[in-house]
Amino acid sequence: MTRYVVHLTFDDDPRRLAVRPAHREHLRRLHEEGRLVTAGPWADDSGAMHVYEVADEEEVREILRRDPYTEVADCYEVTLVKEWVPLL
Repeated sequence: MTRYVVHLTFDDDPRRLAVRPAHREHLRRLHEEGRLVTAGPWADDSGAMHVYEVADEEEVREILRRDPYTEVADCYEVTLVKEWVPLL
């Protein structure tokens, strides 16, 4: 398995807040499955960072396509998807 860091930038679309519970449930399921290591918004709520542990980048992109923030609201921009090699 490979780790990937994803950076997201939120737009100002109010639909994002309406679908946030579904988005967080999506993340919770991924975490329980072992595919999401950690995730959370920036302190200023301008975006978020996720760390995935998956087979490849295509799996990350498929996860992002199925996120309610994408499917329902299309309210963020993916600004980085990069393989990460943690030392600790």
